[in-house]
Amino acid sequence: MFEALFHYQFLQNALFAGILASVVCGIIGVIIVEKKLIMMSGGIAHTSYGGVGLGYLLGFEPIIGAFAFSVCASFIIGFINRRKKTGSDIIIAMLWSLGMALGLLFIALAPGYPPDMSSYLFGNILSITRANLKLMAVLTVLVALVILLFFDAWKAYLFDDEFAYIGGLKTVFMEYVLLALIAVSIVVLLRVVGIILVLALLTAPAAISGMLVKGLRGRMILSTLLGCFFCIAGLWISYTINIASGASIVILSVICYTLVYAGCALRDFLRTRKTVAERT
Repeated sequence: MFEALFHYQFLQNALFAGILASVVCGIIGVIIVEKKLIMMSGGIAHTSYGGVGLGYLLGFEPIIGAFAFSVCASFIIGFINRRKKTGSDIIIAMLWSLGMALGLLFIALAPGYPPDMSSYLFGNILSITRANLKLMAVLTVLVALVILLFFDAWKAYLFDDEFAYIGGLKTVFMEYVLLALIAVSIVVLLRVVGIILVLALLTAPAAISGMLVKGLRGRMILSTLLGCFFCIAGLWISYTINIASGASIVILSVICYTLVYAGCALRDFLRTRKTVAERT
């Protein structure tokens, strides 16, 4: 594969796309895991399918439709979540289902033969074009700048949003910005692992780094490096044995998470056993 990188443009695009996706996962994924926004992120991701279908129906780039639907869904979920904390899971479920249903409806209404939607549902990193790559690069830089330039404010918000509000931070505004960044991140990951599998790549690297590193900055760095490893190794596996790229990336990330989780559980068990033995 490494020799083929110098000869095939699609492999170069896939490699760069994996790196960009890893940066997004490393930054936003840690925040999603820390704030327990995993299911909310899943709702936003699945709603974007309606935008993909609308793009095919009206003849514009499906990624733009996915972006518009994702941002709208994030703001709706955020608004209802702040108004009625106990009912947000119902709204997420409704938007989740509605987005998928609208996507199917729009694709059925589109003229001509129905398009192959598997790359949007399950990802196909090998099909990423230069135009997709440029859009991913712009959105990745946007996410990175918003988080890194206001890193201390985000750190305070994650530690205790009520205390941050008392300290003068506009936590409501930050919450909506965070939801918009999640929507942007999902668009970046859409062609890499797809709508169905996006949650795994958003959460697995962040969850692993959370078990190994305590500081927020360190977790983001490690999560980014892990994301790069998963994407590049998954791309190599996909190219070598000819399987779906999104599936290989996600399966590898889940296996690594399971191994690290088991290792940390064994370590804690041995420490507890040692402590009990020393006391007795």
